[in-house]
Amino acid sequence: MTNTTIIGAGPYGLSLAAHLKQKAVPFRIFGRPMDSWLSHMPKGMLLKSEGFASNIFDPDRDFTLERFCAERGIGYRDTGLPVSLDTFAAYGLAFRDRKVPELEDKAVVSVDRTPEGFALTLDSGETIHSRKVVLAVGITHFEHVPASLAHLPAEFLSHSARHVEVEPFRGRSVIVIGAGASALDLAGLLHEAGAEVQLVARSQSLKFHGHSDKPPSWLQQLKRPQSGLGPGWKTRFFADWPMAFHYLPESLRLEAVRRVLGPSGGWFTKDKVLGHVALHLGCNTEEAKVRDGRVFLTLAAEDGTKREINADHVIAATGYKVDLDRLKFLSSEISSKVKVVNKAPVLSSTFESSVPGLYFVGVAAANSFGPVMRFAYGAGFAARTVAKAMAKSLAHSSEAERSAVPVTSVK
Repeated sequence: MTNTTIIGAGPYGLSLAAHLKQKAVPFRIFGRPMDSWLSHMPKGMLLKSEGFASNIFDPDRDFTLERFCAERGIGYRDTGLPVSLDTFAAYGLAFRDRKVPELEDKAVVSVDRTPEGFALTLDSGETIHSRKVVLAVGITHFEHVPASLAHLPAEFLSHSARHVEVEPFRGRSVIVIGAGASALDLAGLLHEAGAEVQLVARSQSLKFHGHSDKPPSWLQQLKRPQSGLGPGWKTRFFADWPMAFHYLPESLRLEAVRRVLGPSGGWFTKDKVLGHVALHLGCNTEEAKVRDGRVFLTLAAEDGTKREINADHVIAATGYKVDLDRLKFLSSEISSKVKVVNKAPVLSSTFESSVPGLYFVGVAAANSFGPVMRFAYGAGFAARTVAKAMAKSLAHSSEAERSAVPVTSVK
């Protein structure tokens, strides 16, 4: 029986493990390190987050991305210099080696309730027991494909998370669906790889983050302060006060998560897309069919007009939607007892679900703590909060156990 088990080894899982270690809370952590970045994002991609907002968090903050880059001779600036996917993934692996060498590169295939807590079965066949379980599973379980596309055969349709390499599309025609960073990054990379690319989006225009080579003046900083989610007082609130967000009325929280920080690309993708990729903006995909070895999409514009486009393959860069039912390793007993809203778990102020001892961090916690949970920047708050709660619970348990030990008098 271990005290805490962490499932997932991205920025949230690694940050929490480092904090638990500092507080002397016994734990085990399972998962492939940095799997989302190594296995589900295209090579050559650049992070939309600034350098200062792309850290993995240890309690002493002594192994930041800046320090990693300095040790490896990699160019770094807090702002204005994009962080490459390769750099961030390598940083995560170095963080694992330095701060969380206990990580076990194994998959958890089932989680069941027991009277003492939870029983977890690993892909190796081993069964372990844990009083508490923290799910830091990231985005890869929650790929979203619109219903209008979902019926297409895998030969003609894939989600953006399935493409680490874009080179196989050289000389082929591809339709990318979406207007967010994943869609814009993929569209630009596919074009550079020699594919014929079309991009379809519901929005009337594409949004790209602003960029300036000059540091902002004090007045600009006052009007639009910098934060881990971008400039502005609203984003500053979401980035720095997730606990305050937690206590907002549920309706406000859900609306904020849905609307704030909508689809946009990094400033560095603008020149890779505009003028190089055929754009179909303000369009919904109404119908998708396969004919003569190609996929045909019927697009409907807001004014009611329709057009048909076709390609060899469609990539749905349509993001991720949290759905507890997608976590197949959770037993039906656990899933049925987790209180959800919009299929996402309802969490306490310590990230605990309605099932005692079961915690969720990362994107699954966004409805409870805000859009910052969709970014690596939120891992620091989550790790500090959960680790503090775990340490407090462990102290109470130890005290209760000591109190329960009978005292025998000696004559």
